Amino acid sequence: MELDTRPPGGGEGCLVGVVRVPVKIVAVLVVLPVRLVWDLLVALARAARRHVLGPFHRHVLAPVGRALGLALTVALKLVFVWPWAALWRYVLAPAGRGIGWLAAAVHAYLLAPAGRILYTYVFRPLGAALAWAGRGGLRYLLVPLGKALRWVAWALAMTLFVWPWVGLWRYVPTPAGQALARLARAAHRYLLTPLGHGLARLGSVLHRYLLRPLGLGLAGLARELYRWVLAPLGRVLVWAWHVAGRILRALWRGVTWTSRVLVGWPLSRVHRHVLAPAGRAVRSVWRTVRHTVREVRADVKRALFGNPAGEPTRSRARTLGSTTPVGDTPAPESPLRTRQG
Repeated sequence: MELDTRPPGGGEGCLVGVVRVPVKIVAVLVVLPVRLVWDLLVALARAARRHVLGPFHRHVLAPVGRALGLALTVALKLVFVWPWAALWRYVLAPAGRGIGWLAAAVHAYLLAPAGRILYTYVFRPLGAALAWAGRGGLRYLLVPLGKALRWVAWALAMTLFVWPWVGLWRYVPTPAGQALARLARAAHRYLLTPLGHGLARLGSVLHRYLLRPLGLGLAGLARELYRWVLAPLGRVLVWAWHVAGRILRALWRGVTWTSRVLVGWPLSRVHRHVLAPAGRAVRSVWRTVRHTVREVRADVKRALFGNPAGEPTRSRARTLGSTTPVGDTPAPESPLRTRQG
């Protein structure tokens, strides 16, 4: 691998040449051994998985697992399924059918005949007797007693709740109401009607000779006040508002121009002449470092494993920052190698 022999002033500049050599040394001493060990470990792991773990799992672990699963299934069925199925099929089901047959026989030949006998000869005659006794007692005892109680309740309710209030209404509120009605009619005829007429006449006189002249005077006063005071004051306020707007616009333009001159123009100059060149330099250095690391990795992989199938063989003599072959002529010795030698 040859170092970069291009002059410092041409191409990428001296800063890129100064940064590229330490980065390439670090990549060769640190990154490449770690990457080589990692690739070897990955290759060993893939080979072990393909040639050891895969056949072992396929021919040993999988059959043993299937056998263990089958044995576990048979054991679980033997312990938890087959005994309970046999108990249900050969013990509980026949016992249930026998108990059902016995219950049906007891109901058909014992309980049903006994119930029919009790209903026919005990409950039915007893119910008929109770119904006849109830009808006779209701007709000859309860009906007259109910009528008597109803008449007593009606008389008691009339005595306590109706007749006193009827008498009170007839002899107290009714005469008082009639007297109040006559008094109200007399007051309306001889007092309220003349008083209303007098108030109406007084209101018309006040409106004609006091309120209307006063309203007309206030309206004229308001017109004169608007004409000679409010309108000129409004025009003065509008003029002052426009003048204040112009002054504020002038002040805003001055503040804008001052901020543009004192802040915007210096910041734009700093960004154009300081930050932008610094960013471009940092971006160029970063691209150079990344490209150098990729070149070192490709060269080491090519030196260890050779060129892959289909890729043309590259010349050893090439620049440090480019992957394009420069021919069969070896590059001249770099100043660094001459200085070291």
